[in-house]
Amino acid sequence: MELREIGRDVYACLQADHGLGTSNSGYVDGDGGMVVDTFWDLPHTRRLIDLYATVCPTPPRRVVNTHHNGDHCWGNQLFPQAEIIGHRLCAQYFMKEKPQEMQFLRDLAESPDPMLAALGKAFAGWDFRGIVLVPPSTLVDESMDIDLGSFRAQLIYVGPAHTAGDLVVHLPDQRVVFAGDILFRQCTPIGWEGTYARWIEALDRLAALEPAVIVPGHGPLCGVEGLHDLKAYLQYVRRESRRYFEAEIPVVDAAKKIDLGPYAGWTEPERIVFNIERAYREFRGESYDAPIDAATMFRGMFEVRSVRQAS
Repeated sequence: MELREIGRDVYACLQADHGLGTSNSGYVDGDGGMVVDTFWDLPHTRRLIDLYATVCPTPPRRVVNTHHNGDHCWGNQLFPQAEIIGHRLCAQYFMKEKPQEMQFLRDLAESPDPMLAALGKAFAGWDFRGIVLVPPSTLVDESMDIDLGSFRAQLIYVGPAHTAGDLVVHLPDQRVVFAGDILFRQCTPIGWEGTYARWIEALDRLAALEPAVIVPGHGPLCGVEGLHDLKAYLQYVRRESRRYFEAEIPVVDAAKKIDLGPYAGWTEPERIVFNIERAYREFRGESYDAPIDAATMFRGMFEVRSVRQAS
């Protein structure tokens, strides 16, 4: 976990991307302080708080959640004095994931089922005990401006893209964007509720802001090149998925066949299973928030990873 100053009174808390849950956060030192995203469990969020205390020892006045996935908001309870801000759909979906279920999966590391054991080991670095879900109480619709004293923050709704309630934080004076999971940098994205078109549109909207520094939801800091890379990936996977969909090739088989090219080196390339499934749902005309059988998708990821490692 690393704290890095990226602008005047603006900081990023970065975690090296090791797969599931290793997300990033931000801190803006103005008008009492504002945190952008907490972490997936309480131990990691306490370390985040300790790092931010080296900048400002006073507890922050505000916390912004970019979306409802637990790795961006399950540490909210450790900021009891703060105003929690998020999009209306972030709050609506907040209870969709449950810490107890994640802890159950974490405890499967010794399962005789190889897929479940691998999933349990992937969760081994996290401790989901004691988490109390604290959703946003200040809700954003399309946008919100926050006066931080000597400068302002713009909260901009760009969903449904990665999730239904995607919010980004733009600091125009510092030319910084906290992108949440609109941007995965050098790691394979997963989309939950949303569409390819809306996600690509969101990436274009962020590029139009001309930021000098972007803090992705996962992966290292970047500039607009990170947006272009992810847009190219999404366009490529959607295009290839159309070809396999029309040939009636099942999702997992398509994932084994698609040439990942420059994206093969991204973290967890087998996540393409989720992205092909999203494309197939769109081709079938299903709703952007149609339920996902995550268990089947993770089993498909395990199968694809095994095949690619063997080849």
